[in-house]
Amino acid sequence: MSSLQFRSTSRRLNEAVVQWFLTLILSLSSLVMIIPFVWMVSTSFDWAARLELGFPPRFWPEDPSFKNYKAAFTNVPMLKYILNSVYVSCGVILVSVGSALLSGYALSKIRFKGADVVLVLALSTMMIPFEMTMIPQYLLFSKLHLIDSYWAFYLPALNYAFGTFLAKAFFDQLPSSLREAGIMDGAKEFTVFSRIYFPLCTPIVATMVILLFLGVWNDLLWPLLALKSASKYTIQLGLAMFTYNNGINKFPSIIMAATTVSLVPVIVVYLFLQRYIIESIALTGIKQ
Repeated sequence: MSSLQFRSTSRRLNEAVVQWFLTLILSLSSLVMIIPFVWMVSTSFDWAARLELGFPPRFWPEDPSFKNYKAAFTNVPMLKYILNSVYVSCGVILVSVGSALLSGYALSKIRFKGADVVLVLALSTMMIPFEMTMIPQYLLFSKLHLIDSYWAFYLPALNYAFGTFLAKAFFDQLPSSLREAGIMDGAKEFTVFSRIYFPLCTPIVATMVILLFLGVWNDLLWPLLALKSASKYTIQLGLAMFTYNNGINKFPSIIMAATTVSLVPVIVVYLFLQRYIIESIALTGIKQ
């Protein structure tokens, strides 16, 4: 065997070893994330686990039943909380995505004086933890009499700095000649955005929708501060309040059933839109 053939064989062998090692690491990482989820779903159907969770955990129900789900819906107004979360999530998504697309388009295509400064200032807000701003934000909305109102979620959504960054990076990949052609044909700036560029934004819009939906749906801290009426509780806040106020925490399988129900909308949204995330990452070169 010549030295060239030996080096080629050695390189292929090394690549195969590296590929096998990466596959092993990714498989183990996937198991770490999947096993708790499988355990949760299994326990949600296990009526025998209503009093305590056994250890080691079992991944098949000892007493399969839908009684846990019936008990969860009986003790907790799940549908009401899910609808409330849908209202909040849809409102935040509409406001945030609209704001991000318009600002990203302006920063990318119009290129007004001071655009770079505006972008840096917007991104700098991401460096401030929410825990530092939640009390001033609460006091502000309290003065405006917007506490216990969904406007306390919609108005802060106007500033979606990460979405602006994503939108700008996406618009940078689209040719500016499209805007120039539209302007030459007499179209106004908003018409160029809405008729020419917006139809091309499906991947980045889907990405922002998923990120926002996950964040809003799973949020607990701000709803705990902003909402006072039980009839307006989001799903996470509603589960937390009923768990501790009604003693449902004594029945772990019922908690698992309620939690599983609360995850269904997230999974459905992600499954429908996941392919657009890959497409947007490929177009913008942004990696999460």
